[in-house]
Formats: sequence, C-alpha cells, structure tokens
Amino acid sequence: MDALIEEYGRGYAMIRKAIEGLAEEELRFKPAPDKWSIHHILIHVTDAEVLSTHRLKKVLAEQEPLLLSFDQDAWANGLGYDLLDREQYLLLFQLLRSSMQPILDHLTNEQSERVGVYDDAERCTFKQLLEFRVEHVRGHLAQIERVREAYRQSKV
Repeated sequence: MDALIEEYGRGYAMIRKAIEGLAEEELRFKPAPDKWSIHHILIHVTDAEVLSTHRLKKVLAEQEPLLLSFDQDAWANGLGYDLLDREQYLLLFQLLRSSMQPILDHLTNEQSERVGVYDDAERCTFKQLLEFRVEHVRGHLAQIERVREAYRQSKV
C-alpha cells in the first residue's frame, strides 16, 4: 500500500514532466480527428480526478456508498475542452491529489478494504479505487507519449 500511496502522490509531478517543454502546437495536436490532443487528455485526467476524489472520500466516510461513473467523451465534447484553461485544470489536479495526502498518510488497513458499489453492482475496495487512480495516470502518460510521437512523425 505504501508504494501505491507514494506513486499516487507523485501523479502531478509525473504529468508535469511528461509535458515539460512542449509548445502549444504540440499540446493541441490531434493524431486523428476523433482522437484527443494532449490538452484534452490533461483536462480529462483532472475531470476524472474530481469524480474519483469524491468516490474515494465516499468509500471512507459512508457505508457501501453508491459510486457513479461518467461518459468521458460526452464531457470532452459537451464541456468544450478546447476552451478550458489547461493550467487551471493542472492546478486543480495538484490540489486534489495533495488534499488526499493527509487522509492517505493515516489510512488504516481496515479503511483500505472499505467498499463502494457502482450502479452496475460492481463492488470496489478503497485500495482498488486508489489503484485505478494510479493506473489512470499511467495510462494517460503513455497516451501523451503516443500523441507526442504522432506529432513528431507528422513533422517528418
């Protein structure tokens, strides 16, 4: 659990490192019309973090709470991700992660096994939800690298 909490705490720094030195053109580049730019990915990661922080807290505070999902493409399209301020979203991501740190620092084994239930009846422990957050960032860091490579290839 310690390694998981440590990586969760490094999420913001990992994202910052992945986009360090990128020009606006590269951040806004879409590898295909139906694919996300790095800008879109960063907004999405933060939107997902808002909802996931809520889920994590519900599981710790409530008895087997209902956990809700969201339609990521509907959010990206319906909220106009192109128009949103990436730096504000990155700051929000950083604040959400740092706000969870004191809770995680004092997490007990019993708390890590508390359960939340999704509307499809899937049951997840707090530990599993935290693992999903770490995996989510890892997955999008890999996606950012793929978009960066597509951008480089488009310039050859």
